[in-house]
Amino acid sequence: MQRPGLLLSLLIVSPLLAGEGPYFVTYTHQMEEPGNLEFASRNVMGRPAGGNRFLGMTAEFEYGVKAWWTTELYLDGRATLFTGYRWENRFRLLPREHWINPVLYLEFENINGADRSLLEVVNHDGQDDLAVPSGLARQEKKRELEAKLILSSNVRGWNISENFIAEKNVRHAPFEFGYAVGISRPLALAARPERCNLCPENFQTGVELYGGLGTHERFGLRETSHYVAPTVAWQLADGVTFKVSPGFGITGQSAGFLLRFGVSYEMRMR
Repeated sequence: MQRPGLLLSLLIVSPLLAGEGPYFVTYTHQMEEPGNLEFASRNVMGRPAGGNRFLGMTAEFEYGVKAWWTTELYLDGRATLFTGYRWENRFRLLPREHWINPVLYLEFENINGADRSLLEVVNHDGQDDLAVPSGLARQEKKRELEAKLILSSNVRGWNISENFIAEKNVRHAPFEFGYAVGISRPLALAARPERCNLCPENFQTGVELYGGLGTHERFGLRETSHYVAPTVAWQLADGVTFKVSPGFGITGQSAGFLLRFGVSYEMRMR
């Protein structure tokens, strides 16, 4: 049961415009403002060859602890099936804006094999893994540590971001690797002084490329999944942002098509 004081505070806080770009997989150096809390729902639909259609759902709670530190809790699921949680922390390594801005990402995952959130692609993960029935897949427990090196630049209105991913099961399995690259830009750079929902500056468009890089024993692109995904975000004046991204598999290991969509709401807590 929610505490009345907490519920009241959530109702009276002032909403703020979200600072995220249009990406679903790629991270930028943008951190949550200190004291800001963002609620988000991130979803992905797909149908692997030889398998059933799936809907992976993720609820996100992101909080700005410091200007250089953002923490986030993810709750993953599929329809009525809870598949686990993730705890993420991002640390900005340089306090000021530079040509390239590095961020260190650390995450603990406690999920099972039925998870279909697809927040990243690593190792040789492919459509065969997505085709395993959920009743069987949920028996596989995954407790993993994940690290990312995030490099991000803002150049003349464009954001260019590169992520290198390393993941390791805490009990067994080799180190697994992956990547994500994104480029995006708002339709207009100058914001109007009045509140506006359909102004060009409220829309951001871009494209992501992401996939697996094998393991430390079999590092490389061979027999790995890769996706290219155009993406668009629409930011409303009241702090709500809608995002959608159709993704297309470009290798034989990949699922043919993934549809990602989400909504987020950002507010000030202090």
